[in-house]
Amino acid sequence: MKKNGEYLMKQGFIALIVGLSISSYACNINVGDTSPDENLPDISGYPVVETNQTKFYNNNGEISKPSAGDDFYGQDANYTGAMPDYTDNGDGTITDNITGLMWLKARGSKMTWDEAVAGASVNNTGGYDDWRMPTIKELYSLFLFSGINGSSVYSTKGYVPFIDTDYFDFEYGSGLGYERVIDCQDWSGTEYVSTTQHNQPTVFGVNFADGRSKGYKKYLPPIWTELNDLYVRYVRGNTEYGINNFQNNNDGTISDLATGLMWSREDSKKGMNWKDALTWVQEKNAENYLGYNDWRLPNIKELHSIVDYTRSPAATSSAAINTDYFKCSTIINEANQEDYPYFWSGTVLVTGGPKREACYIPFGRAMAYMDGVWQDVHGAGSQKSDIMIGDPADYPEGHGPQGDAVRIYNYVRLVRDIE
Repeated sequence: MKKNGEYLMKQGFIALIVGLSISSYACNINVGDTSPDENLPDISGYPVVETNQTKFYNNNGEISKPSAGDDFYGQDANYTGAMPDYTDNGDGTITDNITGLMWLKARGSKMTWDEAVAGASVNNTGGYDDWRMPTIKELYSLFLFSGINGSSVYSTKGYVPFIDTDYFDFEYGSGLGYERVIDCQDWSGTEYVSTTQHNQPTVFGVNFADGRSKGYKKYLPPIWTELNDLYVRYVRGNTEYGINNFQNNNDGTISDLATGLMWSREDSKKGMNWKDALTWVQEKNAENYLGYNDWRLPNIKELHSIVDYTRSPAATSSAAINTDYFKCSTIINEANQEDYPYFWSGTVLVTGGPKREACYIPFGRAMAYMDGVWQDVHGAGSQKSDIMIGDPADYPEGHGPQGDAVRIYNYVRLVRDIE
């Protein structure tokens, strides 16, 4: 398995290819600089932080580590990249030594999205005056899938946060009255280019309590006039983070020089359950697909890196992906609309229930059955999870309190490291 230093050396080599300096990935700090930015490492680009998932799973629970050729080989924990690495600066700020981003340690109070946006410019934590709202990709970089989503929404028993609480302040919802323990989401600065339930304006956010990321409405039901209150954690540094630098290699592959990842231009063109998706990747490696035999099912943070939040089916008549570089299959969704698939990752969402769920990202509408109708409830580019095996017909009105669509047979896009 690669250690952090080896990973950063590889990133430095990639940086040379695209004309960047090695120091942009080497986390060097100018020792002679006594300004506040001495705590901000000189990192640019879009290094993807590992998910921190180290255990292995099948459809129902934890298993021993599978080897090449075994069932369930090729999942998230079979691969290791740049593990999370933080520094507490002792001034209310936390530095991410992989991404080059600096974060507020404190969580603050819940507020409306407009209040969160306005608050960035007047925040001076640590003596800095350039705090900003994080994009959804910046905020998503903090996700750790060593977390556990408990079985009850009114008790924290069995829960483990999906963020490193050794460095970041975090608090669950009270679990009292209408407030569930998972009602503690964080705003990002990324608005959905379309709308969700009942045509409501929506902003993407992250839930570090239940391991999901989705669009949150600016207003609350039932009359849609009360503003929604969530948390916010401001960020500064590395303004290139989350920005892709795609290159068409004209051989069926697309390189992202910002992340150091290579992708298949085409997807699987068919849906598969999670076990079959992992097997399909091994089959592609055996046939040396597109000239390579080290493809993998992307972990959820790698897959998230290629979401294009300027696109959605309703706004641009396309998948939420850069269609100048990628091709995306079309499907007919639960509302009988032409749409785009959900895509599997190799990452498992560990829950308190009897079954495991694998994480996916909808590059089309994130469908749910609410108020007696199928509709986009969470937004293209959200991150949810699906059971790994079963019959979707058993869920004619979806699953869970929001009626999330249960598809089980999701698509695959291959990824590998640029050498």
